[in-house]
Amino acid sequence: TIAAFMKAIRGHRFEVVYLTMLFTGMRRGEACGLTWDCVDLEQGTIRVDKQLQNVPGQPGEFRLISTKNNKGRTIPVALFVTEILKKHKIQQDKLKAEAGPLWQENNFVFCNDVGDHLSPNTVYHNYKRMVKALGLPDARLHDLRHSYAVASLRAGDDIKTVQSNLGHHAAAFTLDVYGHVTADMKRASAKRMENYIEEIKKL
Repeated sequence: TIAAFMKAIRGHRFEVVYLTMLFTGMRRGEACGLTWDCVDLEQGTIRVDKQLQNVPGQPGEFRLISTKNNKGRTIPVALFVTEILKKHKIQQDKLKAEAGPLWQENNFVFCNDVGDHLSPNTVYHNYKRMVKALGLPDARLHDLRHSYAVASLRAGDDIKTVQSNLGHHAAAFTLDVYGHVTADMKRASAKRMENYIEEIKKL
């Protein structure tokens, strides 16, 4: 389904937003609040230290606040992510040149045609329309974050690393949420050991 999703969003105006969330585990508000000073394209890291959230009692009004646990984190990202962000930066610079004096210098990585932040609600509703077209009406935007976590664990990352990248307050919480994945990995490990023993017995 990840391959189908990537194909479905190709060319969409929020394609890079969704791909970044899918391959970094960032929350919706964190992605919408991300600024270029927190992105190191040479080192391949993203610093997550704020999020864009609704102002209570003021629908449609947003502000930048600290991350969920008031703790920033630095995520090492795959080369694929740095490459798409480099291309995205070039496109954004073109938009900036076209907008001229209308451009708002807010330094947002993901912005509209005049440099202002994207609405997390708009990002959400566009996602819901696309996954519904894929026959997955119950899919949540937060599932991109879960997909990242599961992929990380299956790729061999330890729980502490995944906890740090996701910004969970404790590894115990990460283990509680993704324990089924690590259980599957343990079973696979036991199977590999069994195969290894069988090979030795043949010698």
